[in-house]
Amino acid sequence: MEFTPAKLNLFTFFKLPSAFWSGVRVKSISPEVCEVTVKHRWFNQNPFNSMYFAVQAMAAEFTTGALVMYQIKESKKNISMLVAQNKSVFTKKATGRITFTCEQGNAIKETIQKAVDTNEGQTIWLTSIGKNEKGEQVSEMQFEWTIKVR
Repeated sequence: MEFTPAKLNLFTFFKLPSAFWSGVRVKSISPEVCEVTVKHRWFNQNPFNSMYFAVQAMAAEFTTGALVMYQIKESKKNISMLVAQNKSVFTKKATGRITFTCEQGNAIKETIQKAVDTNEGQTIWLTSIGKNEKGEQVSEMQFEWTIKVR
Protein backbone atom coordinates (compact mmCIF):
# COMPACT_ATOMS: atom_id res chain seq x y z
CA MET A 1 0.00 0.00 0.00
CA GLU A 2 1.18 3.49 -0.83
CA PHE A 3 1.24 5.77 2.21
CA THR A 4 -0.89 8.75 1.26
CA PRO A 5 -3.69 10.30 3.29
CA ALA A 6 -6.28 9.04 0.78
CA LYS A 7 -4.98 5.45 0.89
CA LEU A 8 -4.77 5.47 4.70
CA ASN A 9 -8.31 6.85 4.97
CA LEU A 10 -9.52 4.07 2.65
CA PHE A 11 -7.62 1.62 4.89
CA THR A 12 -9.60 2.90 7.91
CA PHE A 13 -12.88 2.35 6.05
CA PHE A 14 -12.11 -1.34 5.47
CA LYS A 15 -9.88 -2.26 8.44
CA LEU A 16 -10.85 0.23 11.18
CA PRO A 17 -14.51 1.06 10.48
CA SER A 18 -15.21 2.42 13.97
CA ALA A 19 -12.45 5.00 13.46
CA PHE A 20 -13.74 5.85 9.99
CA TRP A 21 -17.35 6.35 11.07
CA SER A 22 -16.19 8.39 14.10
CA GLY A 23 -14.55 10.85 11.69
CA VAL A 24 -10.87 9.95 12.12
CA ARG A 25 -8.98 11.15 9.00
CA VAL A 26 -5.29 11.26 8.09
CA LYS A 27 -4.33 14.76 6.94
CA SER A 28 -0.63 14.20 6.24
CA ILE A 29 2.11 11.62 6.54
CA SER A 30 5.85 11.78 5.92
CA PRO A 31 8.74 9.57 7.09
CA GLU A 32 8.94 11.61 10.31
CA VAL A 33 5.44 13.02 11.04
CA CYS A 34 1.82 11.89 10.84
CA GLU A 35 -1.18 14.18 11.42
CA VAL A 36 -4.71 12.89 11.99
CA THR A 37 -7.82 14.97 12.63
CA VAL A 38 -11.23 14.23 14.08
CA LYS A 39 -14.10 16.66 14.59
CA HIS A 40 -16.32 16.63 17.65
CA ARG A 41 -19.87 15.85 16.57
CA TRP A 42 -22.97 14.09 17.84
CA PHE A 43 -21.76 10.64 16.75
CA ASN A 44 -18.52 10.75 18.79
CA GLN A 45 -19.64 12.77 21.81
CA ASN A 46 -19.69 11.88 25.48
CA PRO A 47 -22.36 12.96 28.01
CA PHE A 48 -20.28 16.07 28.83
CA ASN A 49 -20.63 17.62 25.35
CA SER A 50 -17.09 16.90 24.26
CA MET A 51 -15.35 14.15 22.32
CA TYR A 52 -15.43 10.67 23.82
CA PHE A 53 -11.98 9.63 25.05
CA ALA A 54 -11.91 6.45 22.92
CA VAL A 55 -12.34 8.50 19.73
CA GLN A 56 -9.35 10.60 20.76
CA ALA A 57 -7.44 7.39 21.43
CA MET A 58 -8.27 6.01 17.96
CA ALA A 59 -6.99 9.16 16.27
CA ALA A 60 -3.88 9.37 18.44
CA GLU A 61 -3.03 5.68 18.03
CA PHE A 62 -3.40 5.98 14.27
CA THR A 63 -0.74 8.72 14.10
CA THR A 64 1.73 6.36 15.77
CA GLY A 65 0.60 3.17 14.01
CA ALA A 66 0.68 4.73 10.54
CA LEU A 67 4.29 5.83 11.12
CA VAL A 68 5.23 2.33 12.32
CA MET A 69 3.59 0.79 9.22
CA TYR A 70 5.34 3.35 7.00
CA GLN A 71 8.78 2.57 8.44
CA ILE A 72 8.16 -1.20 8.29
CA LYS A 73 7.35 -0.87 4.59
CA GLU A 74 10.49 1.20 4.03
CA SER A 75 12.60 -1.51 5.74
CA LYS A 76 11.37 -4.13 3.23
CA LYS A 77 11.33 -6.71 6.05
CA ASN A 78 8.54 -8.93 7.37
CA ILE A 79 7.90 -7.32 10.76
CA SER A 80 5.00 -7.63 13.19
CA MET A 81 3.69 -4.72 15.25
CA LEU A 82 1.35 -4.60 18.22
CA VAL A 83 0.38 -2.10 20.91
CA ALA A 84 1.42 -3.45 24.32
CA GLN A 85 0.11 -0.63 26.52
CA ASN A 86 -0.96 3.00 26.49
CA LYS A 87 -1.23 6.04 28.75
CA SER A 88 -3.41 9.13 28.38
CA VAL A 89 -3.58 12.59 29.91
CA PHE A 90 -6.56 14.85 29.18
CA THR A 91 -5.99 18.56 29.84
CA LYS A 92 -8.97 20.29 28.22
CA LYS A 93 -12.41 19.40 26.81
CA ALA A 94 -12.04 18.21 23.22
CA THR A 95 -14.49 20.20 21.11
CA GLY A 96 -14.29 21.35 17.50
CA ARG A 97 -11.64 19.81 15.24
CA ILE A 98 -8.80 18.09 17.11
CA THR A 99 -5.48 17.42 15.36
CA PHE A 100 -3.24 14.65 16.67
CA THR A 101 0.44 14.66 15.73
CA CYS A 102 3.26 12.14 16.17
CA GLU A 103 6.75 13.29 15.18
CA GLN A 104 8.86 10.23 15.96
CA GLY A 105 9.38 8.59 12.57
CA ASN A 106 13.18 8.63 12.92
CA ALA A 107 13.02 6.91 16.32
CA ILE A 108 10.76 4.24 14.81
CA LYS A 109 13.21 3.71 11.95
CA GLU A 110 16.06 3.23 14.44
CA THR A 111 14.01 0.77 16.52
CA ILE A 112 13.11 -1.27 13.44
CA GLN A 113 16.76 -1.36 12.38
CA LYS A 114 17.74 -2.57 15.85
CA ALA A 115 15.11 -5.34 15.63
CA VAL A 116 16.51 -6.37 12.22
CA ASP A 117 20.15 -6.23 13.39
CA THR A 118 19.59 -8.21 16.61
CA ASN A 119 16.69 -10.42 15.45
CA GLU A 120 15.11 -9.64 18.83
CA GLY A 121 11.80 -7.97 19.57
CA GLN A 122 11.97 -4.29 20.44
CA THR A 123 9.61 -1.84 22.11
CA ILE A 124 9.19 1.88 21.62
CA TRP A 125 6.99 4.44 23.36
CA LEU A 126 5.42 6.88 20.89
CA THR A 127 3.60 10.08 21.79
CA SER A 128 0.71 11.78 20.01
CA ILE A 129 -0.38 15.27 21.04
CA GLY A 130 -3.96 16.42 20.42
CA LYS A 131 -4.61 20.13 19.91
CA ASN A 132 -7.80 22.04 19.23
CA GLU A 133 -8.29 24.67 16.51
CA LYS A 134 -6.82 27.35 18.81
CA GLY A 135 -3.61 25.33 19.16
CA GLU A 136 -4.38 24.43 22.77
CA GLN A 137 -3.38 20.95 23.89
CA VAL A 138 -6.41 18.84 24.83
CA SER A 139 -4.69 15.48 25.34
CA GLU A 140 -1.41 13.61 25.21
CA MET A 141 -1.40 9.90 24.50
CA GLN A 142 1.47 7.46 24.62
CA PHE A 143 1.51 4.01 23.06
CA GLU A 144 4.10 1.31 23.62
CA TRP A 145 4.59 -0.56 20.35
CA THR A 146 6.27 -3.96 20.12
CA ILE A 147 8.17 -4.66 16.93
CA LYS A 148 9.47 -8.09 15.98
CA VAL A 149 11.03 -9.54 12.83
CA ARG A 150 9.08 -12.60 11.71
